[in-house]
Order: sequence, then C-alpha cells, then structure tokens
Amino acid sequence: MAGSFRFEHFHLDLGDRQLRNGGSAVELNSRYFDALALLVSEQGRLVSKDRFLDEVWRGVPVTDEALTQCIRTLRRQLGDDAGRPRFIETVPKHGYRFIAPVQPAGGDRQAASPVRASSLRDSILLALGGVVGGGLAGFVGGLFYGFAGASQPLAPGMGAISVLLVLLSLTIVVALLGAAGVAFGIAGALALTARFGPWSIAGGALGGLFVGALVKFLGLDAFTLLVGQNPGDITGPFEGFILGGCVGLGAWIASRQAQLRFGTIFAALIGGLAGLLLPLLGGRLMGGSLSLLSAHLPGSRLRLDRIGAFFGESGFGPISQSVTGMLEGALFSGCVVAALLLAKRQLDDSKR
Repeated sequence: MAGSFRFEHFHLDLGDRQLRNGGSAVELNSRYFDALALLVSEQGRLVSKDRFLDEVWRGVPVTDEALTQCIRTLRRQLGDDAGRPRFIETVPKHGYRFIAPVQPAGGDRQAASPVRASSLRDSILLALGGVVGGGLAGFVGGLFYGFAGASQPLAPGMGAISVLLVLLSLTIVVALLGAAGVAFGIAGALALTARFGPWSIAGGALGGLFVGALVKFLGLDAFTLLVGQNPGDITGPFEGFILGGCVGLGAWIASRQAQLRFGTIFAALIGGLAGLLLPLLGGRLMGGSLSLLSAHLPGSRLRLDRIGAFFGESGFGPISQSVTGMLEGALFSGCVVAALLLAKRQLDDSKR
C-alpha cells in the first residue's frame, strides 16, 4: 500500500507511516498503524479476521483478543464509539469495516477523479440491482392479480390470456418505477455514508415520495385527458414515502445480518407490516388502486371480487386491501432489499 488518505479531520500518510489529527501526530505502534492502513484502504468493504492475521501480524500466532485490543485502541485514538461507530464498524463473527468517507490526499486532482467516477458507477449499478428486484416483485404480483382478474366473467371477445398479460405488464411497470425511485435514493445515501444506515431510510423514503408523486399526478392527468374522468386517490406519494422508508430500514437491518436469507426475511416483515397498515391509514397499494380504477372508469371490465369473496367480502373490501397490501409490501421490500444486498456483495467482491 502507498499514498495517503483523508477522512474527516485525519490524514493517514502511508509513505511516512504517520497519522495526523489536524496538525497533531497520533501515536500508533507499527502493527496498529498497519491495521488502520488496511481498513482505510478497503474503505466500505469487510476486512476479515484472517486478513488482519495474514497482512498485519503476517502469520505470527495471536489470539482474537490481540485483534480486539488493536481495534479498541484504534477507536480510542480516532475518538470513535463501538456502539455508534463513525469510523470502524464491527461485523459480528466476521471482521471489521471502515465506514467513514475516504478521499485520496496529496492534492492530485486527477488521482481523485477515478475514485469519484467509480463511486458514481457503483451507485448506479447498485440501484439497477434494486430495480431488477422490484421488477421481480412486480412479476409475481402481476401474476397474482392477473389470474384473479382473468377468473372473473369476461366480456365477449376478451380472453383470459389478454387480461393476464395486461395486468402483468401494468404491475411490472409500476413496480419498476417504484423500485427505481427507492433504489436510487438508497444508493445515493450509501454513496454519501459508505454503508446502509439511518440515511438509507431517508433515501428510500424520498425516492419513493418523488416517484409516487410523479406517477400519481401524471396518471391522474392522463386518465382525465383520455377518458374525461378522475379515477380518485390511487397510489401516490404517501404510499411511496412510507414503503420506501421501510425498504431503506429493511436494507439497513438486513446489511447487519450475517446471512442474506435472514436479512431479507427481516426486510420482508417490515415491508409487510407497512403494506398491512397503509390501507388502514387511507392509503392504497396496487390492488386497491386497481379496484378503484375499475369502479370509477366507465365501461371497465376489471373486477377483483374473487379476492374479496375469499375473505367473505362483497367486492374488494378493507380486509382484502389490507391482506393484499401486506403481501405486496413484503414482496416488494424483500425483493428490492435482497437485490440491493446481492448487488453490493458483487461490487465488493469485484474490488478484492
């Protein structure tokens, strides 16, 4: 390793083997300096215990307590807190991660440009991974609503396959748009903070809010223009804000789990809870919006009564909306979070 780095008010010079806090030198012994250099050079990526033993202690047999004491000392010298880390994050049973933003030092502007370009590229790829997850959620949800709609008595000349394809396509498009807003919001927050965390909630919520508002207002204007009637309060910014924030929270919790499967389940549970509560708060997800459109648009042949009948309701009532909302929220959140984490894992692995 060579060069120097800046993070917050610290300057780590690998050539002179010195850490400075503003204008003051920070005392570190040789091994602890090497450990910090390894963490900083791998900023945002997990450094395993084995790597510390191989690259810092260079095969010298030591106990886990030696590494723990090293990290404890580094945190003390950096003014860090293990409970609320700003610099060094513990990944239980796996290792440690340097989470503060790091910039190359030395005044070479050209050297910093590839870092920024790489960060932008990684953020875009990460967000696109989330969009793919949203598309998968839309495909599964579209099949569900498509088969439900196709099971109703159909108008002459309208086949069940046509109903299935229309609802499948519509649901996928809506899910892709929603996932794009949420995933790019979370990826932007991750680019600023180098980890999933509280800002992921804000990024997901704001991304969902923006796309929800855009889709709702353009959709209402399009219906008014084409059929001369406003369909009513379809899915919009409120639903996007709540569900996007839950996806961000799910990504944060899931990123701290040792296994992707369990983290994804946590994210699905959070999204499912939001989807269950949204209809009770006056919101509508995809099923509620489809039911509202079919009720307000003249000549609509779409009905979701079979779903309502399953719950003992005449029509697509509040119980149907809550249950399908829970399923939609769980599916959307779980798929988007799983795709985000898989994309981040691939990006991290490609840099090792």
